[in-house]
Amino acid sequence: MSSPDTALDIEFPYIVEALLVEKNLKVLVKEIGFQDQLRNKGFGEKQDSEYILQTYEALYLIHTNRLVLNTKKLKRVDFESLFNITLRHDREILTKFLIYRDLRSRGYVAKEGFGFGVDFRVYERGEFEKKPAKYVVFGINEGIQVEATDFSEALDQIIKMGKNAVVAVIERRGEITYYKVSKVRFANNKMHPKSLTQTSEE
Repeated sequence: MSSPDTALDIEFPYIVEALLVEKNLKVLVKEIGFQDQLRNKGFGEKQDSEYILQTYEALYLIHTNRLVLNTKKLKRVDFESLFNITLRHDREILTKFLIYRDLRSRGYVAKEGFGFGVDFRVYERGEFEKKPAKYVVFGINEGIQVEATDFSEALDQIIKMGKNAVVAVIERRGEITYYKVSKVRFANNKMHPKSLTQTSEE
């Protein structure tokens, strides 16, 4: 099996350039040719008149030596510098990066989620821009408590969208395990009519 970096060499054989605007933490791709290359592989998106990479996308592309990131004053913003800048604005950036990197290494296109915390819309392999995202992947760090009611409400919304919910649990060593999530209802249970959540490891 090829390594993630080798797989990316085949999937995305370009090196693109972008500009970091620290004031509002934007990663802008200005050259049209770079925008087209990124769009074709599911990186970044057009927002108004600008083409923007999410910070976890930029970190991933720097990590895999596919992005040269500069500021107006500084040439070559490296991975550690971008990570530390982003961390001041987003305490969940490490969780986002680890999940994003893992999904990409498995051949999935992942895009910004629906605001359920650390979540991504994930497309089945080969279906990006052809079909809607099939999965919503939540990120949870091992040992962190999650409110059951919040999780259940988010799951209800995802089911209504017609998507499959997947929980990505990040272990302390950085390894990620995925669990498909579904809901089971006990129709005859009058004492406890609320639904329960079941998980099955993927």
